[in-house]
Amino acid sequence: MASDPSAAAAAAIDSVSVLGEDSRRRMFAFIRRARRAVTRDEAAASVGISRKLAAFHLDKLVEAGLLRAHYETSGGMRRVGRRPKVYEPTDAQITVSIPDRHHALLADLLLDAILDERAGERAVQAAVRIAGQRGRQMGETERDRTRPGRLGAERGLTACERMLDQHGYEPVRETPTCVRLHNCPFHPLAAKAPDLVCSMNHTFLTGYLDGLQVSGVEAVLAPSPGECCVKLRPTTERG
Repeated sequence: MASDPSAAAAAAIDSVSVLGEDSRRRMFAFIRRARRAVTRDEAAASVGISRKLAAFHLDKLVEAGLLRAHYETSGGMRRVGRRPKVYEPTDAQITVSIPDRHHALLADLLLDAILDERAGERAVQAAVRIAGQRGRQMGETERDRTRPGRLGAERGLTACERMLDQHGYEPVRETPTCVRLHNCPFHPLAAKAPDLVCSMNHTFLTGYLDGLQVSGVEAVLAPSPGECCVKLRPTTERG
């Protein structure tokens, strides 16, 4: 995955913060409904504020990535003098969830499983297989990016924590060689189909460890109320 989920979450929170101001939020809604580029004067009139104040709020929306601005002749007619600055929505979608959820990843894995289902393979088997493949690919990509060398249990878990944090697992180091995942990024869907989602989750994390080439650590199913069903522990640990 090319994008950084933690950066996307931070950007979403910033965007929500920008929309906390009433006039700003109403102008943003007006521009989205307009389905065309809107001038500062039009935006100002939509909420009953001055053009100067509207410009300030509009620029904040541009900085947050919610609007884009450019200069254009109003109404398609060329006029003498400077062309007015106009605003229109970007394609940005805002999703904020606390605790963090990554249903898009789960949906993407399930879609790939449907498209890649093999002859004689059940849908559940395809989903688990694809989850493992995706985890392995992500681990290989991270290893190629960071070139960490040999990864034993402690360094391997440290290398994994960045991905776990980015994807909402809320990793907590219980011991130098054991990581408990305090959040399930696929809840509440996991509660509806625990066998499927937990198996995919387990295989995904196992694949990531394999792709990153972490030795001495395994992903194991260890369900705990209110937490992820998987934890990472030394391969020699039992019970």
